[in-house]
Amino acid sequence: MDIPSHITALLDALPQKPGCYLMKDTTGKVIYVGKAINLRNRVRSYFHAAAQQDRKTHQLVSKIVGIEWIVVDSELEALILEMNLIKKHRPHYNVRLKDDKRYPYIKVHWADSFPKVTVTRQMVQDGSRYFGPYTSVWAVHQTLDVLRRIFPYLTCDRTITGQDERACLYYDIKLCAGPCIGAISQEGYRQMIDDLSKFLHGRTEPIVSRLQAEMEKASAELRFERAAAIRDQLRAIESVVERQKVISSEYIDSDVIAMARSDGDACMQVFFIRGGKLIGREYFMVEGAEDIPDANVMSAFLKQFYDQTPGIPEQVLLPQEIEEAQIIRQWLRQKSGGQKVEILVPHQGQQQELVRMAAENAAETLTVLQAQWEADRHRQTQALAELQQSLALEIPPNRIECYDISNTQGTAAVGSMVVFEQGVPKKKLYRHFNIRNVSGPDDFASMEEVLRRRFNRWKAAQELAEAPGKKPDEAFARLPDLLIVDGGKGQLGRAVAVLEAFQLNDQIAVAGLAKQHEELFVPGRSASILLPRQSQGLYLLQRIRDEAHRFAITSHRKLRTKQGLASRLDSIPGIGPARRKLLLTHFGSIHDIQNASPEELSAVPGITPKLAEAIKANLE
Repeated sequence: MDIPSHITALLDALPQKPGCYLMKDTTGKVIYVGKAINLRNRVRSYFHAAAQQDRKTHQLVSKIVGIEWIVVDSELEALILEMNLIKKHRPHYNVRLKDDKRYPYIKVHWADSFPKVTVTRQMVQDGSRYFGPYTSVWAVHQTLDVLRRIFPYLTCDRTITGQDERACLYYDIKLCAGPCIGAISQEGYRQMIDDLSKFLHGRTEPIVSRLQAEMEKASAELRFERAAAIRDQLRAIESVVERQKVISSEYIDSDVIAMARSDGDACMQVFFIRGGKLIGREYFMVEGAEDIPDANVMSAFLKQFYDQTPGIPEQVLLPQEIEEAQIIRQWLRQKSGGQKVEILVPHQGQQQELVRMAAENAAETLTVLQAQWEADRHRQTQALAELQQSLALEIPPNRIECYDISNTQGTAAVGSMVVFEQGVPKKKLYRHFNIRNVSGPDDFASMEEVLRRRFNRWKAAQELAEAPGKKPDEAFARLPDLLIVDGGKGQLGRAVAVLEAFQLNDQIAVAGLAKQHEELFVPGRSASILLPRQSQGLYLLQRIRDEAHRFAITSHRKLRTKQGLASRLDSIPGIGPARRKLLLTHFGSIHDIQNASPEELSAVPGITPKLAEAIKANLE
């Protein structure tokens, strides 16, 4: 293929140094990120005739209109930068962990005096301990249910002094150790949470040995109630440990990783072996792996998986060699604080059997997932076809937007917009609107305001799309095939009026969904439409409506909390408009003011230590 002159100029300008390169399409979107020891040689290789024989490379090169690069000092720096750029841009032609931003972790708030255990989707450097990632929130909560029965950690927001007169119900049902009433000391509580952390790491033997010693001591001192409590704890630990498969007497912490591929999908299976036991396993789907060699898919997965994994094992077992093994090994060693990390491809013995077992699990998981996806696609196709027929649409409504209003007696009113494409929620396109121009609890006027603002955003997106180098908000750049408002004829009338004002009534189908009898109302028809109770179309509408309602309530509660804190700040004696502005400028938000210490508050000009204490007392 002929190389455009501006691309040739870019190729000639590439330095012969290590770094990363970003390939862009006509819209300026990054479609591929790569790294190289020699940027010039690597990037130019994409445009050689031999490389063009690969279908995916040919597609990539045909879309490149711009190339940027970043020079670094070493291959290791290039690897780290490449991972960060892929995470940021999620380029279409890179192998990527699917839904990697959504993986949950178990977080132990170790920096707190009495650490709690929560679920989070972000790891931050705050002194906490993290475990994961997990692929299922349900699996995380199941794990926490087991942990809490063995290690009854705090879940309330009390300030723990040990002097409270009464504990809560959780203490009575043995799901909290009761530090609030002094039933367990701070030292004892932290030891319990440390045991919980070791348990998640698979380190059960030291915990069992120490608890057995404590039980015997309590029994010898005639503290039979305490001894019985420890006995029950030991039994709970043993019941979990019994289900963990013993792999080896060699205590080498390992991750065993294998892959299965079918019809362009790739499933990675990870076995976690700690202390000689298989303590858990997770699967991860990757996308963008079509026509990519297995070794390259595996290499991309290792980099992205361990970039978001809090702990690194001593060895990683793989089914085949990968080209980047040396530099990935160097990076893993750096990430684990200097601990030696081996990447091995076993060819015999128990380790090879583990890799084979992981591969079988990956294949079984992928088969089940593909069957589930096919069933879901069938249901979604059926649902859209039913809606097309019921609403007399020319085409299936592939993009559906639904709107709802939430408020409390007219205060903190919020409108929600949720988007479904091909029957699937697109959460990155969800938006909420804080109602600005409506007084009191007027849902009709609020809905009209939300829809007017939505379509004003659409008009602005059209203008922005024509401006060079500008990217419109993708949530508003496209129009829906079907617009649903939560409500009956009143809400529908407001929606129709807005569409007519924007001259979109011939382009967008609109309907109101009334909850009482699940009736659909459409313009120009006095009678409602009742879909069959067991129809996929009705199930989809209910799911969309419920999602809009959930999103509206969540946004409303956040706004109500924010407004409540703000009004409480205004009510503090000594805090007028000037000091309120200083506090907000210094901390950035009411939430950060609430979390600041008295010392941090008094560092703001005009805030005395006494006033800082008053702020804390009023906001806590």
